[in-house]
This record gives sequence, structure tokens and C-alpha cells, in this order.
Amino acid sequence: MSTSRTVICLLRNDLRLHDNELFHWAQRNAEYIVPLYCFDPRHYVGTYNYNLPKTGPFRLHFLLEGVKDLRNTMLSKGSNLVVRRGKPEEVVADLIKRLGSVSTVAFHEEVTSEELSVEKRVKDVCARMKVKVHTCWGSTLYHRDDVPFHHISRLPDVYTQFRKAVETQSRVRPLFPTPEQLKPLPEGLEEGAIPTAEDLEQTGPVTDPRSAFPCSGGESRALARLKHYFWDTDAVATYKETRNGLIGMDYSTKFAPWLAMGCISPRYIYHQIQQYEKERTANQSTYWVIFELLWRDYFKFVAVKYGNRLFQINGLQEKSVPWKKDMTLFNAWKEGRTGVPFVDANMRELAMTGFMSNRGRQNVASFLTKDLGLDWRMGAELFEYLLIDHDVCSNYGNWLYSAGIGNDPRENRKFNMIKQGLDYDGNGDYVRRWVPELQGIRGADVHAPWTLSTASLSHAGVSLGETYPNPVVVAPEWSRHVNKKPSGARPSPRGKKGPSHTPKQHGDRGIDFYFSRSKNL
Repeated sequence: MSTSRTVICLLRNDLRLHDNELFHWAQRNAEYIVPLYCFDPRHYVGTYNYNLPKTGPFRLHFLLEGVKDLRNTMLSKGSNLVVRRGKPEEVVADLIKRLGSVSTVAFHEEVTSEELSVEKRVKDVCARMKVKVHTCWGSTLYHRDDVPFHHISRLPDVYTQFRKAVETQSRVRPLFPTPEQLKPLPEGLEEGAIPTAEDLEQTGPVTDPRSAFPCSGGESRALARLKHYFWDTDAVATYKETRNGLIGMDYSTKFAPWLAMGCISPRYIYHQIQQYEKERTANQSTYWVIFELLWRDYFKFVAVKYGNRLFQINGLQEKSVPWKKDMTLFNAWKEGRTGVPFVDANMRELAMTGFMSNRGRQNVASFLTKDLGLDWRMGAELFEYLLIDHDVCSNYGNWLYSAGIGNDPRENRKFNMIKQGLDYDGNGDYVRRWVPELQGIRGADVHAPWTLSTASLSHAGVSLGETYPNPVVVAPEWSRHVNKKPSGARPSPRGKKGPSHTPKQHGDRGIDFYFSRSKNL
């Protein structure tokens, strides 16, 4: 093959052409570019502590779509995406050997141990084969070199301090331009087939019409979603009011699955917000999209600071908590059979679609760790398996946060499942959507079926312990809210404005419940 300069661009969680420094750099430093994606067998084994499958059917399907989409984009630019099944370090070694022209292997840096281990192995292969390595940083809104903490050990342990510092002292870098044409592949290099789920010994997902995320993977779909949410519908202008919704596509941006695989750049979202604010409107909602992107950055930098403490049972605070490992309770939670309808509805939505709202995630995590007292890692590993938008730093960071051993300035924050259900699903529509065996119970009563009379339950066709479980736990504080029906305008699980939007006193609560002093959640 050619003796000209060839650069291998090893892609991982950066499946896009827009705002991608790897391609920007390679276009200037190579005659031939090999865009490479490896289906690493280590991604399809069991999780570390509880041996749950590491990659679930929804995320794998979304990934396969993302890889296909990127291949189509590359083909339209005079290149192609080379796909291989195997460990990246072995695939890279084989390509260097076969091509005989590789001058550099380039990749984006990641921050957690498994990904860093792959980087080290790739670097070792390159050193042995006398090939250079070029790395970039491209997963966060603010570049690692631009955050105002001269050493990562100085990163604040409280999000608000981090947010205020970067907002006042850092700037978001401009986008890398999208190449009109890409340098070609070396001649004779096979593209490689994109595997199916079955090839990877995984099952494909079953589509559920109730899904709040009926979307395809890939950069072109991500850019279309942004266009829809910002420019076609102006939904972004009411994001802050609607983002605690539970039903439907447009109560929130839904960017997370594409962000997790790098199909959309956080900087692109930021610059589009800036443009939207200039041309349409600037308000708390448009700012709040940036606010949430900053949370994502923060968890990424926390992972850099704390390393493997992110995954350890005692967490960032090295706090010893007597977590239980009761598999019967865990399975009830996992399968949506706890007998607490708001928890069960959320867990069934996750199992059936790979997606759960931000509001739901906070509640089911609080329930697992605070009401059941189970090892938080059981929850984190189940989410790693099931979530279509799993991002290792955000997932584990959020679970530590919920368990009270992460970045949380408030001690003993615990969500009240009944109050939360009434606040965000006041009429019970969301619960009845996912827990159809309770469809006969009308209105808000559906949130606490165990408090209803035998006659009421019988009339609704519900038999506790038979058609629906008795609750595995009843927290004493729930009783304060059991008989309180939402008065006046009931909050809609669709999170829409008008008579059915999130109640005013809860308008500022997303993961931003961080700022609340009240323990009564």
C-alpha cells in the first residue's frame, strides 16, 4: 500500500463530523485519513460489581444507527468509516502493519479508567511500532485547559462554585469547521461490515409506542432534533417550565443520548443558543440549557479529579454507609414491582424504552438508596446497562449525589415519593400509562393504592398482593401527603405550559434542587 502519510482517527464517543478536532487536525496533517470505529468486545461483557450486561439493547441499537449515519456522511465527503470488531489496540496494530504508511494515530481523550486503559494500550502499540500519537480534548462545553482551576485538584466540590467560576472567567471556544471534503482512505482498505446486535451476541430492542424518546441515533438526527427543538417549534424558549415533564418528546431537549455518543457537540448547542438568543429570545429557559450542559462538564471534571473513587462504594466523600445487597428488593425495584406506583412507572419506562425523565431518575435513585438502603452501585450498574444516554461520568456522578456520598452540600436529602408523584403527575396519567393494572384508579389516588378502601380497590379492579404488589416499604413521611389532592390546576406529566405546567413552587427544580434548603422534597 501507499507510503504516503496516513492518519488513523480512532473514534469512540465522538461520532460526528461537525466540531470534531480530530478531522480538523488530520485534514492538515495527512494525505490519507482512516476514520476508524471498533466494536470493542469489552463493552459487551458484565458490569464490574453485579455482572449486569454492560450495554443494553436500546443503547446498542442507537449506537449502530450512529455508526451507519456517520458512514453515510463520510461517503458523501469522499471518505468512509472503517469498522472493525475487536479491541482498538489490536485493530490499530493490525492496520499500522498492513498499511505501512501510518504516521500518526489520533483520538479524543476520555477520563475514566476503562477508557484510559484503552488509550494506554494504543499508545504502547504506537510506541512499539514507531508511530506518533496525537490526542485532543473535545467532550465538554468548556475545554479542560480553559477552566479556571490551575490544577484539577482545585476543582470545587460544589457545582455552584464551579458554575460561577467558569461563567465569569472562561469562554467557550469557537467551533471547528465541518470539512467540505475529507482526505480519502488509502487504496484497497476494506470498509468492514457494521455488525448487527446478533453478531455482538446481543438482542435487539422491542419498540414501545409509549416511548418519550422514539428517536434514531446519529449526527444527522441529532442536528435535526436541535433544529426542531430550537428553530421549528421554539420549544427551547419554555424549557425551564416544561423540563420536569414525564410524557412526550418536547418537554425537554432530549439531547443526552446524542451527547453521550458524541453525535452532537456541546459547543454546537451553545453557539446555537447564542444565535437563538440574538434572533428570537433570551430568557431563563435558553440559559437553562447551558446550565444543564455545565452539569455535564462538571461531572466529567469531577471524574478527572477523583478517578476511581467515582465507582467505589464509599464514594467521593469516602463515607462508610451500611448499604444492603438484598436481591429480592433490588429485583422488585428493577422490574417496577415495588408497589409504589410512581417508582414502578419510571422503572418500567426505563426497561421498556431505555429512557427515563430527569425527574424520574432523581426519584428512583432516592428510593433505592434512601428508602430501600440498597447499594447505590446496583442502581448505577442497572442504569449503565439500560440507559440509551448512558454517560459514565454523569451516571455515576448522579448516583453518588443521590446516595449522599458525592457532590452534595446538603446532608440526608430524601425524596418523598407521594409528594413527588402528586407534584409532577397530579392526575396520575403517567402512572396509569406505565402501570396499566392500576388504570381503574382515577386521579391522584393512583399514587397510594394501599391507602384506598377494599371497596374502592375492588371497584377499580385492583387486588393488592395479586394484581399489583403491596408496597415493599412505606416511609412515615409519605402519610403527610397521602390525602392531599392537588388543588386547582393539576400539574401535567407532559410538562406543558398553561393550566397544566409544572407547579410554580417547583419550577426551579431539576437537578437544581441543589439550591433548595428545604428537605421536604
